[in-house]
Amino acid sequence: MVIEFVLNGERIKADVNPEKRLLHFLREDMGLKGTKEGCGEGECGACSVLLNGKLVHSCLVPLIMVDGRDVLTIEGFRKTERFRVLKEAFSEEGAVQCGFCTPGMLLAAEALLRENPEPDEEDIKEAISGNLCRCTGYLSVVRAIKRASIKGRGLW
Repeated sequence: MVIEFVLNGERIKADVNPEKRLLHFLREDMGLKGTKEGCGEGECGACSVLLNGKLVHSCLVPLIMVDGRDVLTIEGFRKTERFRVLKEAFSEEGAVQCGFCTPGMLLAAEALLRENPEPDEEDIKEAISGNLCRCTGYLSVVRAIKRASIKGRGLW
């Protein structure tokens, strides 16, 4: 089946199995390795991408669901000024350790800040609740997102 969608700002047309998971298409067919497979069951957030601006677990999304839509991965997001602000805040707060969960956390933060540019701590905790991290303990991630919301005021 031929599907068409926008991937990181570029129109894509691909003849694919419509049941193939978006995660595997991104990694295997497009070479976008920033989207990780952790659990494969939508529980860890390592595979998070934005689909029409909403955070989704790409391991649960069949390709048929992206036809005619817009997909943003960490590779596309890192070309933006908002990414730079979040990256700096994560670095300043020590919110990156092994890095496996970081792309998903950054996209969760982007999704939150698009909807709510001035989140409180509870908003942030809820927004990242679908992303597991075994290294940071989350407090530094919460501080980083709060810092980014302040430093990036007007960007979201």
